[in-house]
This record gives sequence, structure tokens and C-alpha cells, in this order.
Amino acid sequence: MSLKDKVAVVTGAASGIGAAVAGKLAAAGAVVVVADVQAEKGEARAAELRAAGHRAEFMRVDMTDAASIAAFAAAVQARLGPVDVLVNGAGWGTTHPFWEGTPELWDRIIALNFVGPMRLTKALLPEMMKRASGKIVNIASDAGRVGSLGETVYSGAKGGLIAFTKSLARETARYGINVNCVCPGPTDTPLMAAVPEKVTEALKKAIPFRRLGRPEEVADAVVFFAGDTASYVTGQVLSVSGGLTMVG
Repeated sequence: MSLKDKVAVVTGAASGIGAAVAGKLAAAGAVVVVADVQAEKGEARAAELRAAGHRAEFMRVDMTDAASIAAFAAAVQARLGPVDVLVNGAGWGTTHPFWEGTPELWDRIIALNFVGPMRLTKALLPEMMKRASGKIVNIASDAGRVGSLGETVYSGAKGGLIAFTKSLARETARYGINVNCVCPGPTDTPLMAAVPEKVTEALKKAIPFRRLGRPEEVADAVVFFAGDTASYVTGQVLSVSGGLTMVG
């Protein structure tokens, strides 16, 4: 897999799955923009990649803020030129009964997991269309495919991202742009570390492989969609869940 000299933007790249994706894309030769709201962690991740001999730089973006997204998109293209690969990886949620949530919390979850990726995609899409080339990979969640106890609004937002992926793939195929979606199952990330141990152990028992996924395993699926080996693949949803969800 070679992405030599391709410009790749990865949101949520300061930690977890996003950090793993940034590493895999950089190793494949891409010039990686480590995008995150966490400046210190983002700078550190970009520095790690550079220390390993890769090309990477950190640029801050708040995926819940329209002005931040617009400024970020403009800055990336002014500094590095048109984006070849966009990975919408930033995501966050909490676990609680739906009726305990507040409209303010719902707005934040929906903005980060659904509206933010739409805004950034729209900002970077014109140059992809102009060049008739581009790869967009949205990282959703199996919660958006099958639902998740205590994550109703998060599941809804991720379900929206899945549907957005399929519809956008139909619209942009005529421009030679591939749009696909990776749905991680339970994965060993900082977010999962906040889940009670009894819940984590129950998940492991339910997963056919009897373990959590590793961020690098999700990243491998993202890199597949980002490369030429997936040139005839678009509008697809790939679950990386150890067999936990098997949906047609």
C-alpha cells in the first residue's frame, strides 16, 4: 500500500483510533495532518510521527464549531494544497439512559459525530471534485448499525453518518471520489477505558474472538479504503468488531 505524497487529514488523531490511523497513513507515505481539539496531545502525536521519519503536522480543529472547521479547512488547503484523503475520525459519547440526557448534551454529541464531519467534508469536497479524485473515510460505529444500550443519541448520530456515507458515495461517484465507512466494535481506546470493568468483561464474552479490538486493526480497514486497492469500492460499511455484529 503506497500513499506517497498524498495529503491526508485525520480528525480525532491525537489518541485512540485516530492516532493509529494517522500512523498507518504516514507509514504508507502520506503527508498527514493530525487534527484534533486537544493541542498538546495532537502536537505530541505529530512529533512522534516525525521522529519515526514520517511527514506529519498538527492543526487544531473543534469539530463542534462551524467557524473552527471552516478556518481549519482553509488553512490545510492553503498550507498543503488539495486534500487527497479525509478521515472523519473524531467521535465521542457517554453512556446513560436516554431520558437522563439533556438537549445540550444531545447537541454536542450530534455536532461532533455527525454535523461536524458533514461540515468538514463539504469544505474539502470542491477541490476533490475539481480534480476528480479523492478518498473519504468516515469512522462511525457498530452502535449506528445495531444500536447500543445507553448510547441512543450517539447511535443515532453514527447511524446518520452511515447513511450520509452511502448517499454521498452515490452523489460523488461521477467525480471519481470514493466514500466509505468503517464501523469499529468495542475497541481498546481511552474512551473504552472509562467504561466499567464489568461491562468490558461482558463485551469480551460476547465477542467471538473474546477480546477487544486494537486501534491498529481499525486503522488497517481505514487504510484499505484510503488506497488504490479500494478504487472500485464506494458506499460500503465495514464492521471491525471481532464478529460481535454480523449484519447483512
